[in-house]
Amino acid sequence: MKLQKTMQIVTAVLFCLFIGGFGLIHILLPDQSFSPVENRYLSQLPAFSASKLVDGSYTEDLETYLEDQFPLRDKWIGLKTRYEYLLGKREFGSASRGYVYVCGDRLIAKVAESGRGEKNLGYVADLVEKSDLPVYLGLIPTAAEVWRDKLPEGAESFDQLGYIQMGKDTGAIYVDMAGVLTDHAAEEIYYRTDHHWTSLGAYYGYTAFLEAMGLTPQALGEKVTVSEDFNGTLYSTSGVHWLSPDQIDTYVPGEGVTVTVNDGVSESTHGLYVPEKLEGKDKYTYFLGGNNPLYIIENPGAATDQKLLVVRDSYADSLAPFLSQQFAEIHLLDLRYYRTGVYDYAAANGLDAIFVCYSVDNFQSDADVVYLGQ
Repeated sequence: MKLQKTMQIVTAVLFCLFIGGFGLIHILLPDQSFSPVENRYLSQLPAFSASKLVDGSYTEDLETYLEDQFPLRDKWIGLKTRYEYLLGKREFGSASRGYVYVCGDRLIAKVAESGRGEKNLGYVADLVEKSDLPVYLGLIPTAAEVWRDKLPEGAESFDQLGYIQMGKDTGAIYVDMAGVLTDHAAEEIYYRTDHHWTSLGAYYGYTAFLEAMGLTPQALGEKVTVSEDFNGTLYSTSGVHWLSPDQIDTYVPGEGVTVTVNDGVSESTHGLYVPEKLEGKDKYTYFLGGNNPLYIIENPGAATDQKLLVVRDSYADSLAPFLSQQFAEIHLLDLRYYRTGVYDYAAANGLDAIFVCYSVDNFQSDADVVYLGQ
């Protein structure tokens, strides 16, 4: 009986030392503003006010702050995820940042129906009706569709192919992204730790678009590996940190190509690639430079003198190098940041065609697609 009581006391003391130790470390260590592993900004100490205390928002903000600033947070998340994986769990993430399936040696983002899908296709139909320019629609299936056979047994996933088929009824010229990616499903067409397609996948998407235009795609160039330590968005979202990093490859040299960037405040100019981005966490921004409202790519040595408008999400970043070899001028418009009527923009800038190019996941959930029809 005495031994049992002694053990209880020792356990309680050790527990208090553990909690107190972490509390002391929390006080001594400076707060972190950004988590490179999670690729997001962390909560800071909230300002106290009596009104926030009464309505409960202060305690909620304080709890979030303590979670975000917990000592060795990244290590604990990784340990917790590994433990849950060993217990058989295969779906990780959160409702706010998205869920991710662990599929052997790769991560695949879960795609859920948004409820906006049909409405967004309707905006494409509105654009087609309004425009006297040819409108092409290329909806890119994500890895969850092309590699559906790799998903864990019983995993839920939105029917992307069915949705893409619905896109044929918009009146836009159909670009068979799904067909060409499925044909090359045995190749590395998507990253293992990121939700985007690889440069190889983007090349096959480029060939599908050129064929829809009645043009002959250029041959795939020589592969150049620019990074071998890319841990992408799914690495950050899932907490699964034991997979090998991805490599980033390019196939277009980029000489003679000029990119003008409009960030919503000012304009700047750089080349087709941004090498300094390879030094940071989000290495995919090596292509063009990341999410910005508008890019204008000019190549005097392109195969044609045509001017193309691409209404797009970030999948188009790694598609742009291939398009730059074909079109003298390309305007890449991101409606999340540059909110304007698409046809009016194309007409005002003397463009020859409009290419609506999104991943299915983003397109069927993006509220800003409404600008297609305005």
